[in-house]
Amino acid sequence: MTDPWVALESGADPAERTRVLRRAHETFTEAGTVARPVRSVVAASWRRSARAGVGPDGTASVEIADGDLDAVRAEHPLARVMPLFRELMGTFAADGSHLLAVCDAHGRLLWVEGHAATRRRAGRMNFVPGARWAESAVGTNAPGTAVAVDRPVQVFAAEHFIRRVQPWTCAAAPVHDPRTGRVLGAVDVTGGDGLAHPHSLGFVQAVARAAEAHLALLAPEPPAFDALRLTVLGRDEALLVADGRSIRLSRRHSELLVLLSRRPEGLTGDELLCALYEDESVTPVTLRAELARLRGVLGPALLASRPYRLTVPVESDLAVVERRLAAGAVTAAATAYAGPLLPVSRAPAVARIRDRLADELRAALTARRDPDLLADWAHTPWGEDDVEVWRALAAVRPTATVRSRLAALESELAAP
Repeated sequence: MTDPWVALESGADPAERTRVLRRAHETFTEAGTVARPVRSVVAASWRRSARAGVGPDGTASVEIADGDLDAVRAEHPLARVMPLFRELMGTFAADGSHLLAVCDAHGRLLWVEGHAATRRRAGRMNFVPGARWAESAVGTNAPGTAVAVDRPVQVFAAEHFIRRVQPWTCAAAPVHDPRTGRVLGAVDVTGGDGLAHPHSLGFVQAVARAAEAHLALLAPEPPAFDALRLTVLGRDEALLVADGRSIRLSRRHSELLVLLSRRPEGLTGDELLCALYEDESVTPVTLRAELARLRGVLGPALLASRPYRLTVPVESDLAVVERRLAAGAVTAAATAYAGPLLPVSRAPAVARIRDRLADELRAALTARRDPDLLADWAHTPWGEDDVEVWRALAAVRPTATVRSRLAALESELAAP
């Protein structure tokens, strides 16, 4: 496959592909092995489905009763973009005998709309509002898998894990909170074999991006001085925006802002000494002098003492990446990661945060096995010697260039 996220290559015979997939599905459900024609994204999803205890003859369960559905919908952030979804996809779904579906981050369908006859058919497999279509509940399916892997994905015919869903084809894309990167849910189009065309995947992805842009416009702008904005990734000296001013901080002040921004309750002088200085002979007087200079930069109203703390919230690019990783939004986290935290800092606490963030993001990227994300990391200054990422990239994109670079890195590691 030229694109592992697209279900059918151009010119492929859907009927023949379906027959091959059914044989592969039977082989997997009987012996637990995946045949070669199965796409890597589908094979990984089948394995997750099996580990979750999903059976091929299962069915979706309805978790939100009709009486509760309106309230759940009204409280969900994607309710604000349902008019946009209907405008962009409603005619496409109705004219093509397809369905427009929107699920939450737990894979629960909140809206299922479109062609009336198609809705009745889908209802027989519980593809209805309120039903849970998470991958862990019903196995491989576009909305559930898109949420699970945080990527737009097509699922064609017998790629579905549950047999009763195999007559269908669907394409879905996750939708993120534009401020935090958190996955809010997914938008999906479900119908027949015609949806296996690459255009359907691009279509739902474009709709998801339009929804995120619309949510960003609807979100209230933050007050001008209710928060400090701190940029610390990929920079030796932090950039602080406060009250409309852009301030380039010294290296020590950059470290102090990182530590104080993460502890709104404050830090004592002793805690800051341990966090900042490798040399235990540094005295509290030295630290107090640094804090006095920082107070002069920020203004006396922003830095309090006993304990030392910032008096307004701080939004940092570091916190954005951490939140996105915690929410499972790996693509959004990697996009926001501009490089290691204060790369030249030797402050013990800063080094621990820097290493932990890089390790967690690297682990998420190698687990995701997305060749584009891995390549983006591998071709950065901080990733060019990252042998773990090059090995993962070679496994999913074994080009001559990638194999050559990996061989060179492994040779360097093996050298005495």
